[in-house]
Amino acid sequence: MKKEKFKVTGMSCSACSSRVEKVTGKLDGVKIVSVNLLTGTMQVEFDETVTDEEKIIKAVEGAGYGAYPDEVRGGYGEQTGGSNPGGAGATAKGAAARGDGAGGSASKGALDETAQMKKRLIWSVVLLIPLMTVSMGPMLLGNHHNTENPLTMIMIQVLFLIPIVFLNRKFFVKGLPALVRGGANMDSLIAVGSGAAIVYGVFALFRIAHGYETGDMALVHKYSADIYFESAAMILTLITVGKYMEARSKGKTSQAIEKLMNLAPKTAIVERDGKEIEIETWQLAPGDILVIRPGESIAADGEIVSGTTAVDESAITGESIPVEKGAGDKVISATINKTGFIKVRCDRVGEDTTISQIVRLVEEASASKAPIARLADKIAGVFVPAVMGIALVTAIVWLIAGYGFEHALSMGISVLVISCPCALGLATPVAIMVGTGKGAENGILIKSGEAFEAASHIDTVVMDKTGTITEGKPVVTDIIPAGGVSEEELLSKAASIEAGSEHPLAEAVMAEAEKRGVTYEPSESFQALFGKGAKAEIGGVSHFAGNESLMSDEGIDTSGIAETLKRLGDEGKTPLIFGAEGEILGIIAAADVEKPTSREAIGEFKKMGIDVVMLTGDNPRTAEAIRKRMDIPEVIAGVLPADKEKHVAGLQAEGRKVAMIGDGINDAPALTRADVGIAIGAGTDVAIESADAVLMRSDLLDAVTAVKLSKAVIRNIKENLFWAFFYNVIGIPVAAGVLFIPLGIKLSPMIGAAAMSLSSVCVVTNALRLRFFKTDRARSEHFETEETKKEEKKMKYEFKVEGMMCMHCQKHVNDALAAMDGVTKVDVDLEGKKAAVEADREISMDEFKKVISEAGYEVVE
Repeated sequence: MKKEKFKVTGMSCSACSSRVEKVTGKLDGVKIVSVNLLTGTMQVEFDETVTDEEKIIKAVEGAGYGAYPDEVRGGYGEQTGGSNPGGAGATAKGAAARGDGAGGSASKGALDETAQMKKRLIWSVVLLIPLMTVSMGPMLLGNHHNTENPLTMIMIQVLFLIPIVFLNRKFFVKGLPALVRGGANMDSLIAVGSGAAIVYGVFALFRIAHGYETGDMALVHKYSADIYFESAAMILTLITVGKYMEARSKGKTSQAIEKLMNLAPKTAIVERDGKEIEIETWQLAPGDILVIRPGESIAADGEIVSGTTAVDESAITGESIPVEKGAGDKVISATINKTGFIKVRCDRVGEDTTISQIVRLVEEASASKAPIARLADKIAGVFVPAVMGIALVTAIVWLIAGYGFEHALSMGISVLVISCPCALGLATPVAIMVGTGKGAENGILIKSGEAFEAASHIDTVVMDKTGTITEGKPVVTDIIPAGGVSEEELLSKAASIEAGSEHPLAEAVMAEAEKRGVTYEPSESFQALFGKGAKAEIGGVSHFAGNESLMSDEGIDTSGIAETLKRLGDEGKTPLIFGAEGEILGIIAAADVEKPTSREAIGEFKKMGIDVVMLTGDNPRTAEAIRKRMDIPEVIAGVLPADKEKHVAGLQAEGRKVAMIGDGINDAPALTRADVGIAIGAGTDVAIESADAVLMRSDLLDAVTAVKLSKAVIRNIKENLFWAFFYNVIGIPVAAGVLFIPLGIKLSPMIGAAAMSLSSVCVVTNALRLRFFKTDRARSEHFETEETKKEEKKMKYEFKVEGMMCMHCQKHVNDALAAMDGVTKVDVDLEGKKAAVEADREISMDEFKKVISEAGYEVVE
């Protein structure tokens, strides 16, 4: 099966999109077809051995519309084949520069359409004002019969009507042929309605002429009051007003996608043959070295090969705080280099970059439909023929009732022009496009309309523990020294032993030692002991790090720390016991700690009435500790990665609607099985195959936002559909005259046309309210945690220290500096005889000199 996207031209309402869908769906080999009225696109999944693009295009053209393959795939300006001039890139040859792609073309097309309509509307209004003055002026002045010369006044109306009809000829050029082909649409309703008024006006004109010829002035006065030229002109103008407002609103719906596409830089500076040259980004190739100065955008996904900087990744992840990066760190396309000069080796360019994948995913989601729209699509397919039938029956009934041809015609025209298939067609796509764009702005990529609807109905959230609720790597949580040993001494001994290990717990110990600026002696004879720990010699003395079993083997008694070990285990922590020469030096506990926002996110799910289930491979004791800390209702412990999918299926078998939140890699089967799969912390690997939604940050609060956004989008769609159905169910009978006999209320065609225009505008405006949707990032304060504020305020100092001769000197200087108020990190270099200090306050050089002098050494500035 092949999936292809086409641009469809000439569609004006839901009846058009329904007809295109119908004729395409009838082709042999076509499995799925989805037409989006808002973006003017069609996605078709078909068997390429049975049908092809040419047959699909011919079918659409046979229905009276235009179609061509949408070659732009949201790439990065890369040329992929002769007919494809570029993806959603940002170069002169890239789609962003041209405004191509679903977002760019939709936005650019909407702008062009709006500009054309504005001109048409201005001239229509300019011509309509004198026409209405001539037509309605005498009536407003109390002179219902212009006895002077009605024929002259009518001919003046004709002179103004002709250019108005010419300006708005689109309704006739598109509507009448569609009617003849049996595919009547909104243009057909307008063409027939205004055309009927014009035809009746011409008939009345001939009757007036006949009255003059025969001297029958009664006939002249009768028909001069029944001229409908002003109604025809008003209908065309008012519909254009509505279409203009609708086009403006539709342009706003695609702004989020357009912003994404404009993030990509148009050119890049690369280093080739020792020279810096500027090229367009579509010319980049993997392996190229990018030269990026402060303030410039990064043109490709890659790895920093030299330099350090802070990178603003807010465009991709929504994270407002710049991320510190150095050699070996990965960078993402369309992010901004804030402070340093760096060189980046390109890994992924063109359509493979992260920004290109995001744009492609967002544009595909915007062009998709939610299942809730199926009823509207079915109704749209028969709506226009049904309305025309109702209008005809209305006119006949009023004629039979003896109310005269003029009254019957007026009622029939009102039915035609008040009915609004546009509102039905726009109800779903505008909400999905705005919702998708809003999610993308906040690093939440929702794949389709189906995903929006499924997420809005979930009642159970299943989440993996490691990397989802927790950080995904252990950190030191407790340092408990014993036997007169200080914390720093214990950590120094631990670092000496663990320096030779690659175990995750050893990495946690080393990270803590580096964080605290603790120095350590190199160890010898390191030996890893499987399932127990490790041992090494420090200063010729054997030291041990591991569990109770290792201590027992080495004859070290652990009975005195049994209660501490039990407490740490109950808290879900892994204790590492350190010993030497038959004595315990202390305990260092490590754990995979929870993310700062995990508890808040779980609480938000519970507030929404959604059950939370945690899956973990941990033992029940550790799982229970996390359950209590996070206040999780249900935990399933001892789960192997391969069994996650079975547990999700089991919950579904109980009748639950399940969302699975995982890292998108080893959780892929469970993400696919769930009603909604949410890949969290996808970063540059956008897991669009297995997940229905992708969260660019590793933050559970974004999962909460994704569910709330889905509920808001589906609620908005329901409101739009209700308004569209309610409007037509009420409007058509009123236009047909059901209130005329009991209450004397008759709806003129002009009011009907105004109401029709207002209907579409209301639907689009309601969908645009989604742009004001607020995210759950700790109510916009999540980014500004105390930790990040301190990070921003960090001061760095470096100076020479004279007098250090050995490691003891180094330790004395280190301890003296670390004890200073506000100092967060110390690094003392014995060989270079210098010290580097980080602090969260300003420290004068005099303070440093005083502290170092008291320790017996001298600071040299």
